[in-house]
Amino acid sequence: MLDVWRAADEIELFESAWNFDHFYPIFANTDHAGPCLEAWSMLAAMAQATTRIRIGCQVTGMIYRHPAVLANMAATVDIISGGRLELGLGAGWNEEECDAYGIPLPPLKERFDRFDEGLEAIVGLLSNETTTLTGRYVRLTEARCEPKPVQRPHPPITIGGSGPTRTLRAVARWAQQWNAQVSGPDDWVEKHAVLQQRCAEIGRDPAEITCSANIRYAAGDDLGALADRAAAYGDVGVDLVVVGIVAPHDAKLVEPIANALAPLAA
Repeated sequence: MLDVWRAADEIELFESAWNFDHFYPIFANTDHAGPCLEAWSMLAAMAQATTRIRIGCQVTGMIYRHPAVLANMAATVDIISGGRLELGLGAGWNEEECDAYGIPLPPLKERFDRFDEGLEAIVGLLSNETTTLTGRYVRLTEARCEPKPVQRPHPPITIGGSGPTRTLRAVARWAQQWNAQVSGPDDWVEKHAVLQQRCAEIGRDPAEITCSANIRYAAGDDLGALADRAAAYGDVGVDLVVVGIVAPHDAKLVEPIANALAPLAA
């Protein structure tokens, strides 16, 4: 993975590199057994090992870490990277991992109530000298987060997901990037229309939010088909396509992927 990120760091076409916040390799095999590095420890290392590319976790499960602790982690990684962190956040969902580790996974409503309070806490801690928050689940009393991140008022927030009621409201209020979890371009168009409604409800311009979507590539897949999938998202208005390289991660795939996608960026 280090070789892949370093290879991408040298190719201007790639603007960001992402890992995920899971403890099991959920995309690697059906039984989810095998190695899986912890996301934020890896991000700190990748921040030191790269120089240009923006880095982020797609996306951090709020249920795994207290928001105040996560804010300090984010500030630290932003400093290590020289201001290249994309702060990916989500409510969390993986029941298998939570059950195995004994991590509580609240019902959906409570999970998103916690997510909303966590977002408010993180933004406050990263932006303000002190933050006080008297929430139902998050309580801060003149809390400090020092040193502050390089990016001000805070690193850009990416929220992942497509739930029309809670997730897209959170995107409209807090996010600088929306990472859509959709089945394809047509589904994205429908979800984006909801996001536009959520932005209108609070008077925010949806053009302020970068829209990203994911496609996957494995060694031996057709690069022309990959470019077609990326182009289809671009045609409906997606700003950024994230190519997930299926394990095993081979740095030799990075340049051919770039060459296939380069005409789309011209």
